[in-house]
Amino acid sequence: MRALVNPRLALDLLSLAWAFRARGWYRRPPFLPVPSKEYVAWRMYTAYGDNAAVPPLEDVIRFAQWRRKLLNL
Repeated sequence: MRALVNPRLALDLLSLAWAFRARGWYRRPPFLPVPSKEYVAWRMYTAYGDNAAVPPLEDVIRFAQWRRKLLNL
């Protein structure tokens, strides 16, 4: 809902989702640009100390905005 009100945030989140996609996703069914389960589990473990962690919305938003500023997008 926040992305509907804030177009910059929508772009930040889309850019973040695209960056996390699995490489070669178009070669393997179901042909969706989503990250591998192992990669997501590793990212959650390194960030929160738990493979099954679900990041709070504010963390995702802050990370997406930080990434844009870091990459000067």
